[in-house]
Amino acid sequence: VLKLGAIVVYESTVYPGVTEDICGPVLERASGLRCGVDFFLGYSPERINPGDREHTVERITKIVAGQTPEVLERLVAVYGAINGGDIHQAPDIRTAEAAKVIENAQRDINIAFVNEVAMILGRMGINANDVLDAANTKWNFLPFRPGLVGGHCIGVDPYYLAHAAEQAGHHPEIILAGRRINDGVGDYVAASIDAAMTAPNGRILVLGLTFKENVPDLRNSKVIDVISALVDRGHGVDVYDPHADAKEARAEYGVKLLANLNDATGYDAIVGAVRHREFEVFEAPDLIALATGDAVVADIKGMWRGLALPAGIKRWQL
Repeated sequence: VLKLGAIVVYESTVYPGVTEDICGPVLERASGLRCGVDFFLGYSPERINPGDREHTVERITKIVAGQTPEVLERLVAVYGAINGGDIHQAPDIRTAEAAKVIENAQRDINIAFVNEVAMILGRMGINANDVLDAANTKWNFLPFRPGLVGGHCIGVDPYYLAHAAEQAGHHPEIILAGRRINDGVGDYVAASIDAAMTAPNGRILVLGLTFKENVPDLRNSKVIDVISALVDRGHGVDVYDPHADAKEARAEYGVKLLANLNDATGYDAIVGAVRHREFEVFEAPDLIALATGDAVVADIKGMWRGLALPAGIKRWQL
């Protein structure tokens, strides 16, 4: 129950104006109190990443903004007590909202660039990861890698910024272009695997379903785009993910996960979709045991680049 003098702090990623123009009035209608008089608003965007044990909340800079100077002072004290005072005070709530949404949009665009580069280099017969290894030796080259872009943040938040841009009378081009590229990666991967396979209606094993390595989070996973596109091309697909919840996978995506790999063998393609620690440690015999003699090993994340595989096995990397 909202009480007199309360400060309501939002941490969700939103486009500029949502906290004050939408959330504030909603709270007013629900409580009968006046925003900015009886209760106040603050904003401090969440910045932690699922599975990241280094950049935890007590170790990162927190952006804070308040509806009034007094609210800002309170929030600086509260969040500063958690992270040793590592606080950036934004001049207003809209600035803090904008800062968060562009953080995620920037990352999406950077990944879209390397995804498009990987597609170009693939047509040229050049390994994208080898190129990125070389380019990363330059001190100001940004170390992004190609891959599927899903989850509840990066794959969604750029649309918030695009919506705000349209409302302000500007048509965003780079932001939406990045989204189009990243949203198309799943089908591109599936088409590449299908083209490399010998069997027209093959058996395929996909390793990983979560949107990110070493976490159980299935929200907006783009692995399902790869799976669906392979099924649409006539292939049978099995999926194994030791981190994902089997009931959630079935309910969310209609995918029945393998319980283990004990009986997994004879696949025409092995797809390394998520860089889980369990898959990173695979050696050549582990992959050979799963595959037919002329199978395709599709290493989306480049985690098996150093493995020597039999000549009959074809390799594909994003």
